[in-house]
Amino acid sequence: MSSSVLDLYDRLRTAPNDEARARIIAEAFEALEERYPHLGDMATRTDLGKTELRLVKEIEQVRLETETIRSELKETELRLIKEIEQVRTETETVRSELKETELRLIKEIEQVRAETEAVRSELKETELRLIKEIEQVRAETEAVRSELKETELRLIKEIEQVRAELKVDIANSHTAWLKWSFLFWLSQFGAIVLLLWRIWPR
Repeated sequence: MSSSVLDLYDRLRTAPNDEARARIIAEAFEALEERYPHLGDMATRTDLGKTELRLVKEIEQVRLETETIRSELKETELRLIKEIEQVRTETETVRSELKETELRLIKEIEQVRAETEAVRSELKETELRLIKEIEQVRAETEAVRSELKETELRLIKEIEQVRAELKVDIANSHTAWLKWSFLFWLSQFGAIVLLLWRIWPR
């Protein structure tokens, strides 16, 4: 019996309109009469009135609950719509920021590429200039080596010449020294002989 009442309550609560609820009530009375055929003799107008009032009260309560649910659904729908709009706005903002970031990054990449090309050009120019300077230094080094070689040969030649002159001068000096030594010793010998001649008794 309690399950039948609960089933009736659920059907009344989920009924879409008053006509459907009235049909459900009529079917319930019909089922009740079929199940209890002697109930018609026992029922009175007062009982029917009480039952009707109770059912009307339950119907009104179901209506209030339905309106409350509708109101909650409406509020939930409005809140969700508002949140969806907010999410859409945030999504558009994020897309705009991403687009700006993408454009800025593309611009920075192009700038970096231009700077890289400029650096490469400068490096190429520096490389060519250094190669030219290295070649110039090599040429100057070869010239210095050639000059040093010529200077070395000239100095060797001059040294040989000086050595030859020194040998001649030394030979001349030696001859002159021998000559003067001979004259010195000869004069000394003459002086000694003269001294002995004077001192020696006759």
